[in-house]
Amino acid sequence: MLARRAAALAAGAVLVLLAGCGAASQTNEARGTNAAPPEKPKKPAAPAGLPGMPPVLDPKDIYAANRPGKLSPVVKGFPSRVYVPNTTSNTVSVIDPKTYKVIETIPVGNHPQHVVPSWDLKTLWVNNNRGNTLTPIDPATGVAGKPVEVHDPYNLYFTPNGKHAVVMASLDRELVFRDPHTMERVHTEPVSCYGVNHADFSADGRYFIVSCEFSGELLKVDTQKMKVIGQQKLPFEGAMPQDVKLSPDGKTFYVADMMAHGMWVLDGEKFTTPKLLPTGKGCHGLYVSRDSKEMYISNRGEGSISVFDFPKNKLTKKWLLPDGGSPDMGGVSADGKVLWLSGRYDAEVYAIDTRTGKQLARIPVGGGPHGLAVYPQPGRYSLGHTGVFR
Repeated sequence: MLARRAAALAAGAVLVLLAGCGAASQTNEARGTNAAPPEKPKKPAAPAGLPGMPPVLDPKDIYAANRPGKLSPVVKGFPSRVYVPNTTSNTVSVIDPKTYKVIETIPVGNHPQHVVPSWDLKTLWVNNNRGNTLTPIDPATGVAGKPVEVHDPYNLYFTPNGKHAVVMASLDRELVFRDPHTMERVHTEPVSCYGVNHADFSADGRYFIVSCEFSGELLKVDTQKMKVIGQQKLPFEGAMPQDVKLSPDGKTFYVADMMAHGMWVLDGEKFTTPKLLPTGKGCHGLYVSRDSKEMYISNRGEGSISVFDFPKNKLTKKWLLPDGGSPDMGGVSADGKVLWLSGRYDAEVYAIDTRTGKQLARIPVGGGPHGLAVYPQPGRYSLGHTGVFR
């Protein structure tokens, strides 16, 4: 009897344990313990680029299309030339980069400031800002066309989707959005700063940063809305910002300042107060190397070129022109081996070896040479100025 009771009790205990396990299992399933883990919240997708803008080839390098030899089919037949606008001579000197000789002098309008490649790469526009005209030059033939009336065209840019030309009307204190072909006015955006002159666009093309040289300010402009959405005064008494350039990774804008003698390092997204990186007296022009690893910085007030290393995030070299000079605006040759810069106050142009910093040539041109364009250059489209290609 005792043995049978013990066996019965043992069997009951086993049943209770089994029931308990089953209950636990059911409870866990009800709680989702054995179910698949819940999906992690998805990260918000990166904002889409400006509608109509060609897709970025490499998110880590917005200049990926600018490698040596990557000429667009549009420009492959164009002769290699350096076009130099002479502000006080009202001409454009045309240099053959193989011989370092001026081969032609083209009469243009009053006070030409920059030679600007069009978005579609088919035209070079000479900005005659006191003559209130743009002179088109056909880069296939070198022939100048009929001037187009445009008021106060100090500088000229194109939106990344090619929809608008943007005239930097410095004295008019306006950003004027125009048809990129006919130059008919589409929208005028008044600005409260003085001396709008240079700009560059964000990697997604949705905004651009503008320098105002006479009031020492920066603007942030919504590309699609054609509206100023940010404005700040630079933290330097007498600041005079000039050229603007975006870093290859698209995270940082650099703004040359000829009175602060260095370049401002700006977070374009946050548009917070930038920090100054000293480069040299009269810091003026900014040009990215063909491998996107370096940036050449012209210091107009001391006749030198500083070299900024993007991966190292610091200045690594400084090249001095052997007889001094006033290096201003320009560009890099299609093969990346030569940096071309105008000598603003010396009526000359400098050709500099980008590997050694050695001066290769010093070429006499007209008076007051300014925003010269090296053309053609690699790239799919032009954002304007003396040739900002992506």
